[in-house]
Amino acid sequence: GRTIAITGAARGIGFATAEALLRRGARVVIGDRDVALEESAVARLGNSGPVSGYPLDVTDPESFATFLDKARADGGGHIDVLINNAGVMPVGPFLDHTEAAIRSAIEVNFYGVLNGCRLVLPEMVNRRRGHIVNIASLAGMLAVPGQALYAGTKFAIVGLSTALADEFAPQGVFISCVMPTFTNTELISGTSTGGMTKPVEPEDIAAAVVRTLEKPKTTVSVPYSLRFVAAATAFLPPKGRRWLSDKMGTARV
Repeated sequence: GRTIAITGAARGIGFATAEALLRRGARVVIGDRDVALEESAVARLGNSGPVSGYPLDVTDPESFATFLDKARADGGGHIDVLINNAGVMPVGPFLDHTEAAIRSAIEVNFYGVLNGCRLVLPEMVNRRRGHIVNIASLAGMLAVPGQALYAGTKFAIVGLSTALADEFAPQGVFISCVMPTFTNTELISGTSTGGMTKPVEPEDIAAAVVRTLEKPKTTVSVPYSLRFVAAATAFLPPKGRRWLSDKMGTARV
């Protein structure tokens, strides 16, 4: 029965999450900057439950505000849950990134999440209920060469989510951060993985989001076991960290 807005939901993790939530009886509103794909996604999701979709550029506060207004109109005047899922993943040597790639990563992955939080939190605080789920990445705990720019944006989301969770808990609002490893979507096109970096499926992330909405936690990793590896790595000396990365197959992306 909850109204749930999901960004970047025309494909991948966002689409799988929309599908899972519709099966659980939610009212889902999806947004994506690929309008044709968003319209196709709504058509495919239509048999699963009440769903609508609208154009959305998360980097543009006005576009985000318009999307949320339409989501409210479709959902009885309010939004119960916002899932900040939209993201890009530039990969490669740090010095090879273009200015456009750097700006895109920061504006979509970090500024986009900030926009969503700032726009939806006031109404959730007023209602003293609501839940924001930010889709980050295990790269937000475990940074590796070839992913410096992406990891920087995801570290920011993990930190932002943790601080907001504690700030808004007294006001009845939950903030969660879901951190997947490589996920089998178009986002990882062109990358090769090995060792413990075998990709998980979008449905695995969707299931984690559903569990998080049912039983709120601040941070959730997928798969669960890698959370402990990522946390332990932060306390290792440089040689130990690089040795573990070699063994895990994450020495380079």
